[in-house]
Amino acid sequence: MELAVQKREKFGKATNALRRSGLIPAELYGRGVANVHLAIPAKELRKVLKQSGENTMVNVVIDGKTHPVMIHELAHDPVTDEVTNVDLYQVRLDEKIKVRVPVEFIGESQAIKEKNGLLVKAMQELEIEALPTNIPRSVSADISKIVDIGQSVYVKDLVMADGVKAIVDGESVVATVTAKMTEEQEAALSAEVKPEDVKVETEEKKEVRDAAKAAAETPAAGAPAAEKK
Repeated sequence: MELAVQKREKFGKATNALRRSGLIPAELYGRGVANVHLAIPAKELRKVLKQSGENTMVNVVIDGKTHPVMIHELAHDPVTDEVTNVDLYQVRLDEKIKVRVPVEFIGESQAIKEKNGLLVKAMQELEIEALPTNIPRSVSADISKIVDIGQSVYVKDLVMADGVKAIVDGESVVATVTAKMTEEQEAALSAEVKPEDVKVETEEKKEVRDAAKAAAETPAAGAPAAEKK
């Protein structure tokens, strides 16, 4: 996939005007590569993200030369969540890189459907190593393998494409199905901490603090009283 870009010559406060015109400031960098200031049409970026996600390789063309890059980081506006800045990392096609890809949970667990279990996701992302052209958009965790309460899906259970390797240990838990709490258990948990207990504890701490303060202000036996001036 190709991402349309153009060189950028405006910086500082001028980048706000750039954003208003529908362009997003971007930086291209990489090992042994000089930094290049770019601008990306917001519509083009949204299209690429929708089709390929953040973790797959894309090509950018600068001055007629194609650069294979990864979308390394996206900065978002805290209010609108719109992308405000993009970091692009130029990669080598013959060199493996490490990236984090989303874990997609697929299938239906009988432990959830028939035994009222609760799916606990231990991983939302998985760190992998692969050549840039082999990086998947996501990895799938099939929870249909979980048929009973207490069973789990592990990293070793994930199906990896050829040339893709998980960085974490194969015994690492991806997801587990646990038993839901009963109404009695929830009530017992709520009853463990009562408002009056918190109040008593606070009052006891206050009494200890006041006693310590009074002792500190009272001269020890045989000690000279503070001289008044």
